[in-house]
Amino acid sequence: MLDNKSILITGGTGSFGKKFVEMVLGKYNPRKIIIYSRDEYKQSQLKSIFSEKIGEKKMSKLRFFIGDVRDKDRLYRAFKDVDYVIHAAAMKQVPACEYNPFEAIKTNIHGAQNVIDAALDRGVKKVVALSTDKAVNPINLYGGTKLVSDKLFVSANAYSGIDGTIFSVVRYGNVAGSRGSVIPFFKSLIDKGEIELPITDYRMTRFWITLEEGVELVFKALEESKGGETYISKIPSFKVTDLAKAMLPECNLKEIGIREGEKLHESMVTKDDSRTTYEYDKHYIVYPHFNWWNSTKHFTNGGRLIEDGFEYNSGTNDTWLNIEQLKLKISMLSEEN
Repeated sequence: MLDNKSILITGGTGSFGKKFVEMVLGKYNPRKIIIYSRDEYKQSQLKSIFSEKIGEKKMSKLRFFIGDVRDKDRLYRAFKDVDYVIHAAAMKQVPACEYNPFEAIKTNIHGAQNVIDAALDRGVKKVVALSTDKAVNPINLYGGTKLVSDKLFVSANAYSGIDGTIFSVVRYGNVAGSRGSVIPFFKSLIDKGEIELPITDYRMTRFWITLEEGVELVFKALEESKGGETYISKIPSFKVTDLAKAMLPECNLKEIGIREGEKLHESMVTKDDSRTTYEYDKHYIVYPHFNWWNSTKHFTNGGRLIEDGFEYNSGTNDTWLNIEQLKLKISMLSEEN
């Protein structure tokens, strides 16, 4: 699928970008991979890491472009002769978006529009945009901007024409072990010798997805998307209190109160979305409800329409990880890192 193709990933120096590049080079033989981001220091770090891990031959396939998704001219230059784009660039920290709302809008909304325009005008074959559970019934600005971004990417298919760019979205929650997630936060406290771990709310649940699973879902979207789909993995849930006990069995838990913009449970398919959501073996697809969407042309076979009113929520999920299973998965994350 990606052999001899040119691939560009925006925000490519993040946790997802690093894993994406590793897995692409491990499974395929691309012509080149362009890592597009605005932080030259992170690019230098990533270049150093890859030069030690992947060898000179594979390093020759990597290109490091300094650029911001806010800069449409730079995107047009970077997208020249690119086959596939993965849009991972975003302002992601909830407090930073709340305090700097104009900046969040410029990156997450205007930046998305710039990626779409550049992809359409440069003849990119497919674009996969990364989304988040926070875009579902958003209660903070970050979620609101990602909701708008998702809608822009889905609706962009109306501008593509018969053989134009195909746009799709991949949605998941916080990735286990990624920067800013709860696992490294708990680990930092444990490493300092803390025996009490803070829990914002004892009832809180989250979905468990690894970086590798997130990349595999992007591969799925690249392989089969026909335009307008939102892909969502079927993954287990866990209680945050169980995660704390898995990481420090004898810990004391202290409830500190839910933070501004934080939800008790993640939701990735709403009841309203259920009317256009199909279940597949390992994932769901939410299809758009527009007059340009054609079931014959755009539908992926093999799925079944889910029950009207179904909600895919971490608090009511069918599959759960217990403390022992969490211990095993955390140890596997440590080995990978």
